[in-house]
Amino acid sequence: MTRFSRRDFLKRAVIGTAGITIVPNTVLGKSFGHVSPSDKLNIAGVGVGGVGSRNLANMGTENIVALCDIDWSYAANMFNKYPKAEKFKDWRLMFDKIGKSIDAIMVATPDHTHAGVAAHAITLGKHTYVQKPLTHSVYESRLLTKLAKKYKVATQMGNQGNSFDWCRQIAEWVQTGVIGDVYEAHCWTDRPIWPQGLSEPKGGISVPDALDWDLFIGPAKKRPYDPAYTPWNWRGFWDFGTGALGDMACHIMDPLYWALDLKYPISVSASSTLSNLYSPPQAQKVTYKFPARPPKGNVNMPELTVHWYDGGLFPDRPEELKDGEMMGDPDGGIILVGTKGKIMTGCYGMNPTLLPLSRMEYFKQPSPTIPRIKGGNGDIWSTNAHEQDWIRACKESPENRIESSSNFQFSGPFNEMVVMGVLATRLSGINGLQRELRWDGENMKFTNISPTDKIKIVTVDNYSVEGGHPQFDRRFEEFNALEMANEWIKHTYENGFTLPAMPKI
Repeated sequence: MTRFSRRDFLKRAVIGTAGITIVPNTVLGKSFGHVSPSDKLNIAGVGVGGVGSRNLANMGTENIVALCDIDWSYAANMFNKYPKAEKFKDWRLMFDKIGKSIDAIMVATPDHTHAGVAAHAITLGKHTYVQKPLTHSVYESRLLTKLAKKYKVATQMGNQGNSFDWCRQIAEWVQTGVIGDVYEAHCWTDRPIWPQGLSEPKGGISVPDALDWDLFIGPAKKRPYDPAYTPWNWRGFWDFGTGALGDMACHIMDPLYWALDLKYPISVSASSTLSNLYSPPQAQKVTYKFPARPPKGNVNMPELTVHWYDGGLFPDRPEELKDGEMMGDPDGGIILVGTKGKIMTGCYGMNPTLLPLSRMEYFKQPSPTIPRIKGGNGDIWSTNAHEQDWIRACKESPENRIESSSNFQFSGPFNEMVVMGVLATRLSGINGLQRELRWDGENMKFTNISPTDKIKIVTVDNYSVEGGHPQFDRRFEEFNALEMANEWIKHTYENGFTLPAMPKI
């Protein structure tokens, strides 16, 4: 959706739905980018051994025609589940061999390969569903946003909470002025639940027969195989994942990003436990600042400060909570602070409530104004609402399509904000840039890092006990801060992997 149509979702839905005429596929044909709802999409899954298996299960109303995974042992259950699907390790070969028979793809690979698969699929006219975080870098997010607009395919980021009623309910509460003008927000998660703050793995271990290690590396720099990286803990390494922030902010910050009509922040700052060149810190706090926006609904949209916490860090406990009352839920939560009160939610924006909790006894819910997604009032782990809303959009013509809720025109800028915060952590620290980093969102660059600024990053951090005495071996390497920032904003692609050119839209 464009930002206009998302913010005027109800109006668009009513007008758009009234204007849709479903024409049989035999009349239009797939060459017109339209599949009749009575027909089934041919979907290819890329990265199917982990969360992709759940996504494909939720797309089971369609034809699963191809399965692509670099680890055929990890993906074996899915191969058994879909025996008629063609099997591949290299998504490029998949497109070369059977691309014409594929209507849409689901991408659930490690973060660093999301953009490459998705971007090339979009240029081939394939509808595209990509797990969160949408991409590994800011530039990649901008690229997917523009490519999706140019090629008019249906898209969706896999932050499934976006299709649930809670997200819409929070937006309605905020935009009807239930807590006044919101000027501050706090978001937190219980992640990481995987190891972080790790040293560089040593490698030197034989590659399992079922794994194509070179394809796992993809556009990243070559290194020896080590089981520390895959199949699961790649999130704990910068070259492949984005740590707890990248993993969970696309879920937890989603309701406030929508409700508060956000786009690009104007600055970011961060602090964390000791980070190193290879692995995210065990805990971090990131602070974003957003400019004032035009009024929305019954409220103003003043300057906003958003605080992110992970690794066991939390915001200060609201004074409105009584002893024994939980802040958020065990997985995390949100607190929105307005001029007339506070809203608190659990992870994914679940179970929103006013603070103090006693306010809910006489609170009258605002009338719903934002259309709900079919199945969006169910259990987040058992419904297929998010995937099915994307499938519905895939089958509508581009001219009359009502875009899926987390389509790339929304989730692309959102993901830019998330991974830009990742950069703040990497550039900060005890020997990092000692400043609040100012961000030019339109041009994707920090504006207060000079060409001569340096940062020191831990490259070796060993500890041992010898003769009863502790021995510390911690070494820092100096880097040019601006060069590192630019590299992290737009990664250099290695090993022959490329991205399509940025469209001029």
